[in-house]
Amino acid sequence: MREETKLVPLPATNFVPERDAGKPPILETRNLGIDFGGLAAVDGLDLAVSPTEIAGLIGPNGAGKTTVFNLLTAVYKPTRGTILFDGHDTAGMTSVQLNRAGIARTFQNIRLFNSLSVLDNVKLGLHNSIDYGMARGILRLPRYWQQERKADARALELLAIFSMENLAASRAGSLPYGAQRRLEIIRALATNPKLLLLDEPAAGMNPSETAELMDNIVKVRDTFQIAVLLIEHEMSLVMGICEGICVLNFGKTIAKGTPSEIQNNPQVIEAYLGRRKGAAGDAEGN
Repeated sequence: MREETKLVPLPATNFVPERDAGKPPILETRNLGIDFGGLAAVDGLDLAVSPTEIAGLIGPNGAGKTTVFNLLTAVYKPTRGTILFDGHDTAGMTSVQLNRAGIARTFQNIRLFNSLSVLDNVKLGLHNSIDYGMARGILRLPRYWQQERKADARALELLAIFSMENLAASRAGSLPYGAQRRLEIIRALATNPKLLLLDEPAAGMNPSETAELMDNIVKVRDTFQIAVLLIEHEMSLVMGICEGICVLNFGKTIAKGTPSEIQNNPQVIEAYLGRRKGAAGDAEGN
């Protein structure tokens, strides 16, 4: 396990790594909430992620974690509260606008273009940096070929980070599961994000693949100097690389802190394992 990062407080109830203490958060939510049919799926979320932090959002199934990601990426509109990205209120922005502003995400279920090559999947993520119009694309004018060569080179460069450049010509759908997960992260990186949201990146991976993924997430943060916020049920990954962790249960925050603080928090233990029968205050059969 890596050396634990010291957290320092921000205004309200947020914390960020000490090295980023003098910088404004890349992401901050204030009293964020959303209701579905009168039920508060997320309620009063105050969260901050600093510009180079690897942060974790965890909790039992149904805690509201993916709903938070959907709020951050404008899939859902909040019922209340504020989302600030890079200091700007995101109210009214679309998912496309947020992606252009610098938020990229992956999903629980892999969403690749299986019939396309690995290289072409990455190039699709480069849409924010491709600079030629429809006419040049249709007529295959010199500007088109110049931009295509640039995109090919950049896509191969990104694939090399995960040692996948030798798979560039392979069909995406033919890759092993772990490689497909890595490809989805690479495609997200191709959009040139400031914040990368990873929704259960280790789902379906074996222990060796998970260990490799941990190293790759740290490598991505260090190489691109971006923030990473991840949802994950694999606790070895969360505790191994996350600096600050926020724990949700039934849509509410029950704990924030470093990995060691979270591991030893009684509310977190209870949320995951349930209260032990016979504990103080429990009645037989309740």
